[in-house]
Amino acid sequence: MTQIEWLPGQKGASDFRIAAAAGGTGRSVTGALWQPATVTPTTPLILCGHGASGDRYQAPIPHLARRFLQERGIATLALDGPVHGLRQVGPGGREALRDEMQREGFIDDMVADWLLALSCVQQDKALGTGPLGYFGLSMGTIFGIPLLAAAIANDIQFCASTLGLAGTTGAVSFIGDRLLRDARTISHPVFYLMQLEDELFDRDGYLKLFDALSSSDKRLHANPGLHPEIPAEEIDFAFDFLSTRIEGPVPRSITNPIAD
Repeated sequence: MTQIEWLPGQKGASDFRIAAAAGGTGRSVTGALWQPATVTPTTPLILCGHGASGDRYQAPIPHLARRFLQERGIATLALDGPVHGLRQVGPGGREALRDEMQREGFIDDMVADWLLALSCVQQDKALGTGPLGYFGLSMGTIFGIPLLAAAIANDIQFCASTLGLAGTTGAVSFIGDRLLRDARTISHPVFYLMQLEDELFDRDGYLKLFDALSSSDKRLHANPGLHPEIPAEEIDFAFDFLSTRIEGPVPRSITNPIAD
């Protein structure tokens, strides 16, 4: 069985390192876990992927994890990106990610990292067998959409996700078709964030990726500003969206202002 090592963390979390597994990607997997004092088989867990310039503690992950834990009793699992955080390569951040993205299989390896981390946390902490959610923006979406597609193929069910700050153009144009294909398999509720003056992804690429999602309960919030300039109230909406839907289906309510 793959061993997970627990380390002192930050911001109320415990860090962990999973040694490189034989036959796997050949690299360790690192991240952070926020969990309730008491865990049951039905304790919900939200997986969080960060952006290219950050790590497992990049805002707003600790803020959301604290709220999920204190207000809803929901655990949070955040993973370092492939060249970030405790497994930083070179300068880390976007510069290191650009090199990583030239490597064949870089998406599938990150998906394998996520599935390994989830399996280890299930075995060691008895977490991850209850309802699952996902939060990931920018790079967290670039890796998150393939993860959600792989979960379906592995009979792992997610209740809801928050995605965004990504499209099919710019630096990810060479994997645009892969993202569209994977997005089409996602049918759970999705909240998608878009920045209208995003310097990294154009509007058409945003909309193509959002339109590809097969969810009947999906909504797109578009705000003025550059890539990182997300209004704080959108993070509050993400909290409400995920925490309600991870607890059970939310009936769709339609208001028709022109109905008789």
